[in-house]
Amino acid sequence: MGELEVEKHVRNILSVEKKKDGFESLVIEHPRMNGAYWGLTTLDLLGKIETIDKDEVVSWVMKCQDESGGFSGNIGHDPHLLYTLSTVQILTLLDKIDVLDIDKNSISICRFSYIAICCLSILRHLEKINVEKAVDYVVRCKNLDGGFGSTPGGESHAGQIFCCVGALAITGSLHHIDRDLLGWWLCERQVKSGGLNGRPEKLPDVCYSWWVLSSLVMIDRVHWIDKEKLARFILDCQDRENGGISDRPDDAVDVFHTYFGVAGLSLLEYPGLKAIDPAYALPVDVVNRIIFRK
Repeated sequence: MGELEVEKHVRNILSVEKKKDGFESLVIEHPRMNGAYWGLTTLDLLGKIETIDKDEVVSWVMKCQDESGGFSGNIGHDPHLLYTLSTVQILTLLDKIDVLDIDKNSISICRFSYIAICCLSILRHLEKINVEKAVDYVVRCKNLDGGFGSTPGGESHAGQIFCCVGALAITGSLHHIDRDLLGWWLCERQVKSGGLNGRPEKLPDVCYSWWVLSSLVMIDRVHWIDKEKLARFILDCQDRENGGISDRPDDAVDVFHTYFGVAGLSLLEYPGLKAIDPAYALPVDVVNRIIFRK
């Protein structure tokens, strides 16, 4: 199967921030908060979070806050709910959630069902929305094939399925899912190479090692796929010389696919990696400590 190049992946992630004029750094200029979440979570799953200066990260994160309470993708940019979730995940990961004005932040969240539900759950403020109505909307996005679309009647897609299943898992509403039917649809996403795609007739992509696997874990059907072949596909997408993971073998690596590749391996219980929570997309020990107070 091969080995995960841990030290090289760590160096690759840390190098992105240092190379301010590099291509990868430039293309994530706007969604840098997302990139920070992907990179930091990857480091934590690899057991290497101590390689970064937490106070420096927190200082930068707080400079991205808008007066509305929400956060932007980078300093001086407009706030967005997606970047606000990444911010909350980063601060939760670093055990620095106390720097937030939680009441102000939770009020700023108003749309995007999974992101809002996940973020409010982490902040322990789910009561600020009508959870029953939010769940009802997610359920109306369910299709006859067992999958979910982005809106009622929309095509089933693995990425959107994760959002819907994650929202239902966090709200304790997984009983609305036909687990066998959805499990079948998700397992059909595995192709001959062992990789997973997002919908029928598409190429495999390492990122679906998260979108598909996490959903299968949440509905207890992950044993329906060939986990060894999938792990081999992810490992084959590594840049064994410089570190990082790409979407498919021999393509250019990036922090997005590096995170989802390592997260996928974590769900596959790859040796040496920390466990990741399939609904919150954070290490299990962080979720237990911060969200469930265990």
